[in-house]
Amino acid sequence: MDERLVAFERLLNIMDDLRAKCPWDQKQTFESLRHLTIEETYELSDAILKGDKNEIKKEIGDILLHLVFYAKLGSETNDFNITDVINSLCEKMIFRHPHIYGDVNVKDAEEVTQNWEKLKQKEGNKGALSGVPNSMPSLLKALRIQDKARAIGFDWDDPSQVWQKVQEELGELQEEIAANNQIKLEQEFGDVFFALINYARFLKVNPEDALEKTNKKFISRFNYMERKILEQGKALADCSLNEMDVFWNEAKKMEQ
Repeated sequence: MDERLVAFERLLNIMDDLRAKCPWDQKQTFESLRHLTIEETYELSDAILKGDKNEIKKEIGDILLHLVFYAKLGSETNDFNITDVINSLCEKMIFRHPHIYGDVNVKDAEEVTQNWEKLKQKEGNKGALSGVPNSMPSLLKALRIQDKARAIGFDWDDPSQVWQKVQEELGELQEEIAANNQIKLEQEFGDVFFALINYARFLKVNPEDALEKTNKKFISRFNYMERKILEQGKALADCSLNEMDVFWNEAKKMEQ
C-alpha cells in the first residue's frame, strides 16, 4: 500500500481518537478552531520567510490537522466528510486544468492564471472579484483584487504607467495635506498604497513579503539598539535621538 495513504489513514484514525476521548478536542467547533487556524497559517508564513524547512514541515502538519478536524466536525452533522472534501477538490482541480486533463493548450504560467480565473467565474456565475475574502488583510486583499482584474484583461500595459500613477496619487495626497482635509487625506493615502502595491506587482515583488522583511529588519535593529543602551545602564526614554542613532547605524553596518 502507498505509504502516503498509510500515513493519511493514521492521521484520520488519530483524529477519531482525539474527538472521542480528549476533553479539549471534544469541545471544539468550527468557530473555536477558526482563530487557531489563522494563527497556524501565520506561523507557517513565518517559517517560510525564515527559510526553515524543518519548521515549514511542522507547520504544514499543524494546518493539515486543522483541515482534518474541520472535516471530522462536518461528518458528525452529516454535512460532509473528508472523502467529500477531497473528491470535491479533485473535481475542481481537473476542471480548472483543462491544459492537463483536456485539450486546451497554454504557452506559459500567465495564461494558466488567466484561464483559471475565467473558469472560476463559470462556477455559479461568480463575479471577477469573487473569492477575495472580506476578512483578508488589506494589503493582501489589494494584491488579490489586482491579480483578478489582470486575469480578465483590466490592467496597465507596462510598469512606467503604474509608476506615473503612483506619482499622480502622491501629488493628490500632498494637495490634501496642504488643505488639511483629514477625510480626503485618508482616502488619498489608500490610493497611494493601492498604486504602490500595483507597482510592486509589475516589478514581480510580493509587497506583503517585502513589508514583512522590512518589519523584521526594523525589529532586529531596534532590539540591537535597545540592548546596547541597556548595557550602558540607560533606558531608551533617557536617550536623545542622536545617542540612539549611533547604535542604530551600528546595527545597519552589521547587516552589511
